[in-house]
Amino acid sequence: MLTLRIDVDYPYPSRLRSFIYTAFGIRFGKDYLKNSKILARMINESPRRVKAYWFFTPKTIPDMELLKLLNPERHEVALHIANNPCKELRLLEERTGRKIRYYTVHGTSRFLARLMWKRWRYKSPPIPQGFPPQSFYQFTSFSLDVICHIYPAGYAAKIAEKAAASGQILHIHPIWLFQRGKINHRGPFYEALRRILAVDNELETLALRRKAFFTMARDNDEYERDIFPTDAFLEKLKQRGIDVFTFIERSWCSKLPNLPSRWVREEDNVATLRITTFEDWWKAIDKKTRNMVRKAEKSGIETREAEVNDKFAEGVWRIYNETPIRQDRGFPHYGISLKAVQQGVFSAVNCVFIGAYLRDELVGFAQLVQGDNIAILSQLLSMQKHFDKAVNNALIAKTVEVCVKKGVGWLMYGRIETAHPSLDRFKKSNGFFKFPITRFYVPLTRKGRLAVKLGLHKDLKDALPKSIRYTLLPLYCWASRVKVRIKLMLKEK
Repeated sequence: MLTLRIDVDYPYPSRLRSFIYTAFGIRFGKDYLKNSKILARMINESPRRVKAYWFFTPKTIPDMELLKLLNPERHEVALHIANNPCKELRLLEERTGRKIRYYTVHGTSRFLARLMWKRWRYKSPPIPQGFPPQSFYQFTSFSLDVICHIYPAGYAAKIAEKAAASGQILHIHPIWLFQRGKINHRGPFYEALRRILAVDNELETLALRRKAFFTMARDNDEYERDIFPTDAFLEKLKQRGIDVFTFIERSWCSKLPNLPSRWVREEDNVATLRITTFEDWWKAIDKKTRNMVRKAEKSGIETREAEVNDKFAEGVWRIYNETPIRQDRGFPHYGISLKAVQQGVFSAVNCVFIGAYLRDELVGFAQLVQGDNIAILSQLLSMQKHFDKAVNNALIAKTVEVCVKKGVGWLMYGRIETAHPSLDRFKKSNGFFKFPITRFYVPLTRKGRLAVKLGLHKDLKDALPKSIRYTLLPLYCWASRVKVRIKLMLKEK
C-alpha cells in the first residue's frame, strides 16, 4: 500500500491569486483546486494500491468536482487547521458530508503567511482537549516535493520508493506539482509522482519548454514514431498546464489522416537520406566526399559498432572535453563529468554507437537512434586534433552501412538551413537533402491561442529571414565564445 499525505494549502496554482483569495476572499478564475484535481485523477488511474489523506483548510474546501474524484476507497478527507480547530472541523464536515478522522496544522512560520491567514501569533493554535480527530503526526512522513527540488525526477522517485517501502508516508503539496519553490525549496514533483504511481505513460517522452508567458510541449520521439494527438490526450495536456502542443508529420515515410484545420501549420524540414544499398549511396555522393572516406582509411581510421562499456564512455568524455569551442561557438558538453557521460551512455535506449578508432583509441563517435523505419543521427563528433583525417566522413559511411544491415529505410541528420552553413554543406556533400515537412501547433488554452496568434510559438532563428539570420551568425558565435570563456574564468577562480 502506497500512502500519501496531501496538504492542500493553496486553492490556485498561482500563489498570488491564492494569497488574494485567502486574505481577502476574492475568488476568480476557473482553476480552483486545479492541481488537486490532477492529483486525484492520477491516484484514481494508478494500478497500485494507494490511500491518499487530503488535508483541507477553510480556504481550500473541495468543490463538487473534486469531491466526486475523492472516492472513499482511495481517498480520505482530513482537516488542515488554520486558526480555529472546532469551527473549521464543523465547516469541513458540513461542506463535504465526510467524517473527519485526522488533522494536521497549517504551518505559518513566515510573516506573509501569518498575515494571509490572520494568525498573528507565531505559535500554532491550541488543540482543545478531547478534539475528535486524531493527529496525523503520529505517522512518519517523507517530503517528496522537497526531494524533487534537490534531485532529478528519476532519482527522487527511487528515494521515495525506498521511503514508502519502509512504511513512511509520502508528503506533498499540490501547489508544487509543476512549479519550483524558490523560498521554501519544494517541487516540481509531477514527474517523480507519475513514475511512482505508474500513470500518464503516454506523457513519458514529453519535453516541456517555458516561453514568455506560456508553456509549450512536444514529444521527444516525434521523429522516431508517428504522433497523432487524440482529444483525450490533448485534454490531459491541458490539465497538466500545457498551453501549446507541437508535433510533426513524418511525411517522408508516412502520412497522417486529415487533421483539424484550426491547428496551426508551419513549414519545417529535416535532412534525410534514403537508404537502399551502400553502393547506391557511394555512387550518389561526389568524388571529393568519396576521397575523404578513402583518406580516413589511409590515415588508419577504423570504424565499427562500439561496445558500450567504461572504456567507450571514457573515450566519449575525452572527446567532449577536448575543446570548449566547436563550429566557432561554445560547446555545451565541455566540462561534463565522466560520471555524467557514463550515465548518459549506459542509459541510452534504442541506440547504436559507432566508434572511429585510431590505433584502438576512440577519436570519434556517432550515436544512432533507431525509430520506426528511420534512424536518427543524434550526435556526430570527433577529435579536432584529428580533423585532417576526415573522421566524420568515415563515421557517416559506416552509419550508412549499419542502416543497410538493419534494413532502415531512412537516415535523418537534424535539419538543413538552420544557423550552421558549414554543417549544412557537410550534410549535403554526404548525400543528405532537405525534405520539407509540416509542423503542427495545437493551442490548448487561452494563453496558448494568444501566443500562437502573436507568433511566439516559433523559435527566433526560424522567425528571422535567412539573410538576417546569416548576417547575425558571426555575432551569435562571438557571444557564445565569450560566454564560455567567462564561465571558464569564473570556474578557475
